[in-house]
Amino acid sequence: MRNTIYYLLLAIIFILVGWFANTLYHMPKNSNPIAKVKPTPLIKYTIENLTKTKVEPVQIQIGDKIKDYPKFTSYKFYINFDPTLTNGPIKKVSGLINIPNGTGPFPAIVMIRGYVDVKDYFPGNGTFASGQFFASNSFITISPDFLGYGEGDREPEDVFEARFQTYTTVMALLKSIKSVNQWNNKNLFIWGHSNGGQIALTVSEILQDTYPTVLWAPVSQPFPGSILYYAFESDDQGKFLVEKLEKFNETYDASKFSLTNYLNQIKAPLEINQGTGDQEVPYYLTDGFAQKLKEATVSAIYIKYPGNDHNMLPDWNDVIENDLQFFQKYLK
Repeated sequence: MRNTIYYLLLAIIFILVGWFANTLYHMPKNSNPIAKVKPTPLIKYTIENLTKTKVEPVQIQIGDKIKDYPKFTSYKFYINFDPTLTNGPIKKVSGLINIPNGTGPFPAIVMIRGYVDVKDYFPGNGTFASGQFFASNSFITISPDFLGYGEGDREPEDVFEARFQTYTTVMALLKSIKSVNQWNNKNLFIWGHSNGGQIALTVSEILQDTYPTVLWAPVSQPFPGSILYYAFESDDQGKFLVEKLEKFNETYDASKFSLTNYLNQIKAPLEINQGTGDQEVPYYLTDGFAQKLKEATVSAIYIKYPGNDHNMLPDWNDVIENDLQFFQKYLK
């Protein structure tokens, strides 16, 4: 009986070896039957996959007081969370939080800055004046530094993962706002400027929540065009980023990371402010984006300010007042 089983197994092995050899012989010369599967560590950051990912709330820790103002107080804040959202290492992100004086509770605005060179950065850079204005009008404002800035941990070495983890940082903050005792547990808003507008839009698509959102001159081009448009402003005229992007495109479908392909997932009402004198985000790009939002039936108010620059000057006071009225309209 044992001999029978032995010879039967031996026959099966010879058949399999013969089949494999025949298959290998007839394969094209450039084929590799044992090709290694290329790793795709960034696939978890596609908009589709982030949409399916659960965001666990964490504690927003209020740190040292920065300064007392007549109507609010500024503090440092910190969160410790997994920016990969996939049981990865815990990292620290720091930031600036303004809390109105008084007993509260208060509505809150998560404020997302545009790009700032790390050597020029200080907490609140890019949202400082706007954050103070809203805090003076009884809104908690919370502005993350993001990884690699302020007192936070280092950002990932991969330039694209660092970009995608700005989304997960904002997602974690939005889901963790309940840990701020002074929040009224009802009203949560988003304000984003420039690249911060791109982050706000992408997060809105991912979470599909209804946080009313104000955008100033948002970067709205399809990915990776949104990167290439500004790449040539770098010291190496974009050489490093172009090389990285070529490798990225060899592995990933860039359209899966592009906010313009998921506009129908935006459920939040938007107010978009754009200066026609803006040299960083030309108004015609925002014109086109506003049309795409309209076609996707997204609720969006689009306001253009003749001659205003990227920071909404000289009509900053009018713009910020309009923003306040927009947020107040949605107070519950």
